[in-house]
Amino acid sequence: MQDTPKERTAAGPAWKTKLAPGLYFVATPIGSARDITLRALDILASADVLAAEDTRTARKLMEIHGVALGDRQLIAYHDHNGPAQRPRLLRALAEGKSVAYVSEAGTPLVADPGFPLGRAALEAGAQVFAAPGASAVLAALTVSGLPSDRFLFAGFPPPAAGARKTWLAELAQVQATIILYESPKRINRLLTDVVAVCGGDRQIAVCRELTKRFEEVLRGPAADVLALLEGRSLKGEVVVVIDRGGPVAVDDETVEDALRDALKTMRVKEASNMVADRLDLPRRDVYQRALALGRDD
Repeated sequence: MQDTPKERTAAGPAWKTKLAPGLYFVATPIGSARDITLRALDILASADVLAAEDTRTARKLMEIHGVALGDRQLIAYHDHNGPAQRPRLLRALAEGKSVAYVSEAGTPLVADPGFPLGRAALEAGAQVFAAPGASAVLAALTVSGLPSDRFLFAGFPPPAAGARKTWLAELAQVQATIILYESPKRINRLLTDVVAVCGGDRQIAVCRELTKRFEEVLRGPAADVLALLEGRSLKGEVVVVIDRGGPVAVDDETVEDALRDALKTMRVKEASNMVADRLDLPRRDVYQRALALGRDD
C-alpha cells in the first residue's frame, strides 16, 4: 500500500491512494462521525469493492465525509448472508482487487461477522490489512477507572439465567479486567447475577452510549450500581467492565456463606458447581457440603 496521496476526491477531506490488492478491515466510529481516521477515509475512497455489515450506515458515513461511492459495489455482508456473500468477495480478491469491509460501528471482528471473511481470505492466500480506529471495548476500558494492564473481552453473556451464571462463574476468578457487551433490556438481570456470583463489592463500570451525546458511566461496587439502575429503562449500547477478583480466603465459613447465597436462586448441583469454580475447590467436596447445608437448614 502506498501512503502518498495521488488524487483528491471530488468532495471532502479524503485523499485517493493506490491500494495494494487485499482485504482491508476498516474501523468506523461508534458514535461521533468525526472519530474516523484519515487512513480509513483513504481506503473507503480507494477500494475497488466495499462491503459493510449495514450498507445504510456505511453510505451515511461516506456521505458525511464526502467520499463518493461512484460506480463501485457496496455489498451487504452480515451474519445472515455471510456464507452466500463470501465467495463473491473472495473472487474479487482473487482478481487482484482491493476489498474494504466495515462493521456497523467500531473495529471489525470484535463481536462482528467479519471473522469468517478474514479467515477465508487468509486461507485463499490474500493479504489482510487492519485500519485501526474506534473501539467500544477500549473506550470503555479507558473511562472505567479499572486496571488496564490485563483485560479480557468476553463478548455477550448467554441470555438464559442458568447459563449466564455458569458463564460468569468461569470468569469470576480470571486475573484480568473483564469487558463484555449487554443489551440494555437485560442489564439489570446481568448485574443481579454479577452480585450473586462475583459478590456485591466487586468493582464494575457500566458504560452507555460511549462518545455520543448522552454518554453515561456508572462506577462502583456491583451492588451499588445495580441499585442506581433499579427502576430505570436504559437505551443505547452498553459495555460492562468488571474488576478482577481479589484473593479469597477459603475457609468453612466462606464456603457456606457462598453456598447459602447461591442456593437462594439455584438448585443444589448448580450452586455447588458455581461455588466450586469460584473458589477453586473440588466440585464433589462442595456438592457434599451443599447437601449437608440443605439438610441442616
